[in-house]
Amino acid sequence: MKREDIPQDPGALGRVTREVSYVVDENGNYTTGLSSGWDIKMKALDVAWDDIEKKVAVARQKVFNKEASPILYYMELKLMNIPILSGYTGFWQWQIKRHLKPLVFEKLSEGKLQKYAAVFDITVDELKNMH
Repeated sequence: MKREDIPQDPGALGRVTREVSYVVDENGNYTTGLSSGWDIKMKALDVAWDDIEKKVAVARQKVFNKEASPILYYMELKLMNIPILSGYTGFWQWQIKRHLKPLVFEKLSEGKLQKYAAVFDITVDELKNMH
């Protein structure tokens, strides 16, 4: 792509930051140029965020239906999966899978709840009492 072909579509972060793109200059050498946004990329990100919002809504409903513990909701909200959460909390993956069950979650110690709350950047009360 030539420097004059760099997309300059208005993007969500266009006023805050610009994206570096590799381009070919007038001598045929690779260099960098700045882009304020690209419409296609913005649409792809919108689709991805819509998918994330749906997953969060499904997780929230599962918690309210007593099909899952609040850990599932906050895990989806913070864009985590079980291996990532395991790395942050120090719990084994099989333990987290158990903690996703509402009856097991209700019996968790204050210390374990505190670990989850710290990772999710919320209070233990917020973890236990989703609104």
